[in-house]
Amino acid sequence: MARLLLFNKPFGVLSQFTDRGSPTARSTLSDFITVEGVYPAGRLDRDSEGLLLLCDDGRLQARIADPRFKLPKTYLVQVEGDPQELELERLRQGVRLKDGMTLPADISRMDEPDLWPRDPPIRQRKSIPDSWLKITIREGRNRQVRRMTAAVGLPTLRLVRWSIGGWAVAGIAPGHFEELPSLGEMSRGPYDR
Repeated sequence: MARLLLFNKPFGVLSQFTDRGSPTARSTLSDFITVEGVYPAGRLDRDSEGLLLLCDDGRLQARIADPRFKLPKTYLVQVEGDPQELELERLRQGVRLKDGMTLPADISRMDEPDLWPRDPPIRQRKSIPDSWLKITIREGRNRQVRRMTAAVGLPTLRLVRWSIGGWAVAGIAPGHFEELPSLGEMSRGPYDR
């Protein structure tokens, strides 16, 4: 039976258990997770927060992380500026990045979500407004959401991955995790829809 952990990765934590090769010690998953035999199913940048799935089943791990399965990933994104419909539509249609066009994304404006405080807090500029977007993508390029918002003139200030498929970080405090009951047949769930 596969084990699956839903971890709320804090800002500044690496999505790996060791930090080999760094001259300064950086926070890793081993600072928070003592469960043996689980590994991240995908990555979440050091400067991003939110849901990171860890499991002990290589096949499940690959199905979650592999872009071929187009498992939706939803992010709550604070951007610098006031997005207009033109920028939002460009994101919805797909944006050309250095590594090619992105797939279309689901984008909507949202009120500021009730999230945990970030440590350290984001920079605030009195002369430049900021806004929140809910962005769902179905691929997983390196720093994709940040690069997409920058491509339309809306630099990302804070990025929180809220959900992957049917799994969400709601109710899990930063630096904590929940282990789902034994997956068994549930392991076919969200990505087989």
